[in-house]
Amino acid sequence: MGITLKNVSYTYQAGTPFEGPALFGVNLDIKDGSYTALIGHTGSGKSTILQLLNGLLVPSDGTVTVDQLEITSASLPKNIKHVRKQVGLVFQFAENQVFEETVLKDVAFGPQNFGVSQEEAERLAREKLALVGISEDLFERSPFELSGGQMRRVAIAGILAMEPTILVLDEPTAGLDPAGRKELMELFHSLHQRGMTIVLVTHVMDDVANFADYVYAMENGRVRMNGTPSELFQEVQLMEEMQLGVPKITKFAYELRERGMNVSRLPITLEEFEEMLHE
Repeated sequence: MGITLKNVSYTYQAGTPFEGPALFGVNLDIKDGSYTALIGHTGSGKSTILQLLNGLLVPSDGTVTVDQLEITSASLPKNIKHVRKQVGLVFQFAENQVFEETVLKDVAFGPQNFGVSQEEAERLAREKLALVGISEDLFERSPFELSGGQMRRVAIAGILAMEPTILVLDEPTAGLDPAGRKELMELFHSLHQRGMTIVLVTHVMDDVANFADYVYAMENGRVRMNGTPSELFQEVQLMEEMQLGVPKITKFAYELRERGMNVSRLPITLEEFEEMLHE
C-alpha cells in the first residue's frame, strides 16, 4: 500500500486572522515497501505532511491518496478509520501518547478501539511489546513508572499492535542516548525488512544514509530536492545552505576532495568510504 500527494497545499486556521500557510503544491510518492525519509529545517512542512498521510489533517487543496482512497478538502472517505489503522503515526516524544493504567492495557487499547476482541488485543499487545524489547515483568506495571526510553517503546508497541502496513515516524529517537537511538533505528530497520513501509522524519543525516532508500528535502513548505540518499548527499553545499548538512563520512570525504584527493563520488556510509579507499 502506497501513498501519493498530488498538488497538496495546507493552511492552518484558514479564513481567520491567524491563518498560516504550511505547504504549497507538494507532490510526493511513497512507494509500497519503501523506506522514505523526509528532511528539512524546522518549519519546512514535514510534520504537516505526516499528519496528512493518515487523515489527521485534510489538504486545503490537492489530493492525498492512501490505498486508492482519495482524501481532499471536499471529500473525506467514509472508511477513513481504515486509513488511520493502516498508517500508524508515531509522534515525536511518543511517550506522551501513553495513558492507560498498565503497560499491557495501554498497548491493547488501539486494537480494541478498532473492534478487536479483548483476548486478541492482549495477544497482539504481548507480541508487540516483546518485539520492541519490553519484558513480560513490566506488562502489569504503570507505564508512568518506566524510564522515558521504555515509555517510548510502549507507545510504539501500541501503534504496531494495530498492525499498520505503513509506519510513520516523527523524530522517533529525539532525546534518546546513543545506545537507545541505535536500538530503535535497528528495530525500524527490521520492520522494514519484514515488508513494512517506513516514513521517517529526522534531522540525523547518518540515519538517512544508513536506512532510507528515497529522500524528500523540504524547504518553506515545498519539496526542494528529492532522490536517493546518495544523489542528494552529493550536493554538499546545497545541503549545508538548507541547514541540513550531510553524513559525517560524506563531509570528511568532501573535505579530502577539497584538499586535492581524487574522489569522483562522495561516499555516504562508512562501508562506501572503505570501498573508496580500497579503489
